[in-house]
Amino acid sequence: MSRPYCNLCQRPQVSCICHLICPTKNDIHVVILQHPSEEKQSKGTVKLLSQSLASCQVLIGEDFTHHEVLLDILKQYKNHIALLYPSEQAKVIKNISDSAEEGKLKCIILLDGTWKKAYRIYMMNFMLQEIPHRILPDDIMGQYHIRKTQKQGALSTLEACCYGLATMEDNAEKYTGLLDKFNKFNEMQLAFVPKN
Repeated sequence: MSRPYCNLCQRPQVSCICHLICPTKNDIHVVILQHPSEEKQSKGTVKLLSQSLASCQVLIGEDFTHHEVLLDILKQYKNHIALLYPSEQAKVIKNISDSAEEGKLKCIILLDGTWKKAYRIYMMNFMLQEIPHRILPDDIMGQYHIRKTQKQGALSTLEACCYGLATMEDNAEKYTGLLDKFNKFNEMQLAFVPKN
């Protein structure tokens, strides 16, 4: 017999996250390119993020070179879009009051997947390499305890997005509610881990 699923968050009802959704009106549009292996990942944060942000799109795949929706987004935002990714040419995100260049950004793209899978998406899609890149300051400490990574300063997609938007929009307060819900999501997931 199959488990009952929530119609809204598409997760098993026992692990439904609808009570954690935190409606947040972001000024900068968010586009998440999600690796297919992450779509059904119970520990993933994109579902909570995308259902909380007022302006957010999730596109699933690896090769987006002919993806009409992404190509339209790149065309629509043209010189006002950046990729949040730690490439060699990435510049540290600044807030709009400190940087006229940052004030022009209207859309930010994030890659959702393990480091290896995110790198694969980045390498497969030349157009992502051609737009400006941003990186978060290295003093941000992540709270994502339910997935292990060897990367220093590694953040969940939700954390990276919230900290990036908070800095660019110069409004940290706006995203504290969603980050608090993320911590509750962490606690909920940890509760499902068997105790030794």
